[in-house]
Amino acid sequence: MSIPQLLLGKLRETLRLYIDLIRIIVPVTVAAEILARTGVIAAVAPALAPVMDLYGLPADLGLALLTGMLVGIWSAVLLVFTLVPVEALTVADFTVFSSLLLICHSLPIEQKIIQKAGPGFLVSTVIRIAGGLVYAAILHRVLEATGWLNRPLEPAWIPMSGEVTWGGFFIGLGETLLWMLVILVVLAWLLDFLKWSGIMDRLMALLDPVLRLAGIRGDARQLTAVGMFLGVTYGGALLIREARSGRIEPRQVFMACMFMGLAHSVIEDTLILMALGADAGGILAGRLVFAVAASALIAAVAARTPDARFFRWYYDRRQMPEVVSPSPVRTS
Repeated sequence: MSIPQLLLGKLRETLRLYIDLIRIIVPVTVAAEILARTGVIAAVAPALAPVMDLYGLPADLGLALLTGMLVGIWSAVLLVFTLVPVEALTVADFTVFSSLLLICHSLPIEQKIIQKAGPGFLVSTVIRIAGGLVYAAILHRVLEATGWLNRPLEPAWIPMSGEVTWGGFFIGLGETLLWMLVILVVLAWLLDFLKWSGIMDRLMALLDPVLRLAGIRGDARQLTAVGMFLGVTYGGALLIREARSGRIEPRQVFMACMFMGLAHSVIEDTLILMALGADAGGILAGRLVFAVAASALIAAVAARTPDARFFRWYYDRRQMPEVVSPSPVRTS
């Protein structure tokens, strides 16, 4: 098969995947925007005040956290300094809040994408939220006990918020979807090139020790790396493709998704929050160490779970590739 035919075939495959992603992203994004604009999120946010208190954070940040969980990081960031004055926060406060936000954001969209790859929506969401709460609690206790980062917050920039019309919202959504298609196509072609050239093997040799500690092996490593650096949307999208092909066995798909849930988009999202004053040690280095340790624990539990229970408890049966025998699902 010629190179143009290979590229065209990859393009068709990516377009089919892209259509599936649009079916998830568009309705969920519009629904989240409606909840935000109608005041539903603001009405529910006070319920998070006790959670904020656990971390020594102002109760008003509960609205920013809930908005981030349902809509996305940018929406939360636009709210933070509207709700709480900069002078009321320390670097420690904002680092703890950022660690929660980095793990527990855009849950409706990202968790639906993970579900499409295979893992059950409920179990993967619970693990992700629990991971965020636990890591933020550890970080808060360490910072409180040591006094580290207990200095005034000094953002490099403060985002200006403003009301966006529905027209502006849909234009922004359309631009995002267009760029997502471009990135997905380029990623699909690039990954194949990196595999063909042998560059991927050398890159994986660098990441392999870390991913092995997290319980991730084989081809799942490459797609996990994409998710770790670029985000769940892209890493999860490629995992959907590979999971459907049967080239990656379901347990490795599960582990890749669990790790990505705890540590993803470590470049863009981390840089945004660092610019706002969060400490890199807390939101990047510490988060990666926690993600590896938590994933290793999850992998140990999953390894001791018989196939019948694994596919009944942790996996969405509707997403299982045909190469996986259905018998383990039916047995008790």
